[in-house]
Amino acid sequence: MSPTDIDTTAKDLLAFIDASPTPYHAVREIARRLTQHGYRALDEGEPWTLQPGDKVYVTRGDTSIAAFHLGTTSVERAGFRLVGSHTDSPNLRLKPNAAVARNGYHQLGVEIYGGVLLSTWMDRDLSLAGRVVLHSGGRPQSHLVDFRRPLLRVPNLAIHLNRTVNTDGLKLNAQEHLVPVLGLESAGPADLRALLVRELASANVRAEVGDILGYDLCLYDTQPSARSGLNGEFLHAPRLDNLASCHSALSALVAMGGAGEATCGVVLYDHEEVGSRSAQGAAGSFLRDCLERLVLGHSDGRKDAYHRAIRHSYLVSADMSHAVHPNYASLHEPKHQPLMGGGPVIKSNVNQSYATDGETWAYFASLCREANVTPQHFVTRTDLGCGSTIGPITAAELGIRTVDVGSPMLSMHSIREQAAASDVAAMIAVLRRFFT
Repeated sequence: MSPTDIDTTAKDLLAFIDASPTPYHAVREIARRLTQHGYRALDEGEPWTLQPGDKVYVTRGDTSIAAFHLGTTSVERAGFRLVGSHTDSPNLRLKPNAAVARNGYHQLGVEIYGGVLLSTWMDRDLSLAGRVVLHSGGRPQSHLVDFRRPLLRVPNLAIHLNRTVNTDGLKLNAQEHLVPVLGLESAGPADLRALLVRELASANVRAEVGDILGYDLCLYDTQPSARSGLNGEFLHAPRLDNLASCHSALSALVAMGGAGEATCGVVLYDHEEVGSRSAQGAAGSFLRDCLERLVLGHSDGRKDAYHRAIRHSYLVSADMSHAVHPNYASLHEPKHQPLMGGGPVIKSNVNQSYATDGETWAYFASLCREANVTPQHFVTRTDLGCGSTIGPITAAELGIRTVDVGSPMLSMHSIREQAAASDVAAMIAVLRRFFT
């Protein structure tokens, strides 16, 4: 990759992440970028009219999105070329009755979403963002909200009161120790709904406290994403897992010129970090519903068209990969230690935590060769458990050939993660070959 390509793609990724503090905002940003590149929105509740070469997208639940560039050849003969990823990341989320008042402080109760590295959320300048549902015009209407300023903090306990913390480690009880501080009781009452109404008003959304029917609100770190390293080789950012893969998939798709023979697409799911079992998760019907409707509008009309299309299709499951940690190298499998900056990682697990097999591994390796990129390999130590992705779930749901890949990173599931700038451009280059 040229230095210009590396700098351009890295800068764009960091801008994408900073615009996407929650899955709701990520889907909005993805839809905005798709629209800029000529994609039009489809509604799952309306008929779809499709033609070869069309560029379309559809959302579900405000947190999952699928986009497709229809090919010139019917799908039962040319199949689909799909990249799957996920929009969610581990974080802290507000409880429905969030207000807590104790020992002179206003606080907000939170739940743990996904496998959060809890200690990294301490002593951070935290804000709130997400979705507020209002009663408007006789029906519920959703509006996005983002405070964009430090609002909350989870303070650490002073070492004077926890003398063994540096030798025995920080031990946190999620219910007791992760309740963020919002303000002082002495400064006046704290009404979360009134706070939301004021923030909505700043976005020209008029509402009263009584109009709020519900909300889905996430905490996030207000520190912007950044470059670091001797030569700017590293990226420091929240939600790299897995917005970096969403960005690579999206960038490769919109970089297509004219339509190819195959129908190309991306599906970016919510709820991967908590098992994918939801209407908009990979274990739900979202992708299958989309593909079946695409087949109906872009096939020869035979009853077996969908099944024939799947047999001619591939899915690249793109989710970030572990890089070897220089301070904990013994926890990595000795012959499979991906390095940040070393290119895309093919992830394998014989127990099907990843969907890669010899055929799909070879297929992705050939794409890397065509893109002049050298792939790396990851296998977890035999005596450790292995994480999973949307790959095995989607492969099982659809019967589609699938390979699990990702860019290498450190600090996975921390509030602030680390990756290499050059790996962004490399992954995009390989996915572009996949779509051509």
